[in-house]
Amino acid sequence: MGSFHLTKMSFKNLFSKPATKLYPIEPPVYTPMTKGRVVVDMKECTLCSVCEKKCPSSAITVDKPGETWTLNPFACVQCYACVRVCPKDCLTMLADYTPSATKKSLVIEKKPELTPEEKAAKEAKDKEKAERVAAAMAKKAAKDAAAKAADDTK
Repeated sequence: MGSFHLTKMSFKNLFSKPATKLYPIEPPVYTPMTKGRVVVDMKECTLCSVCEKKCPSSAITVDKPGETWTLNPFACVQCYACVRVCPKDCLTMLADYTPSATKKSLVIEKKPELTPEEKAAKEAKDKEKAERVAAAMAKKAAKDAAAKAADDTK
């Protein structure tokens, strides 16, 4: 009776589809909510370090003076907290897993150099901001002088 059961199971498996996928031939299909690896868009990132503060495993490090953003993928727990709190939406969670590695390494992203057009736009913006600050300071000084003059007349 046991050999008949074994023969029946063998024929069934011979003529049916495989129960598993052939991984190297067929790539895995990830669902939209698969938590994989964190990626940053450094052009959009302002290095505000909110993601660093919200990361429960301290996997993210932001160096504002050095303009670098560092991720330790082996410490990251894929909790999605950094992606949710990013004010500029420059962090994304890709729906694939971190590629295998032979040694532990950090993912270091550096702020890209500005193009001449971007530099000119930034300088113009900074100049406009400085003018607004100077105008506000002058207005405040005039207001304070008027208030002091009003107090002196009393």
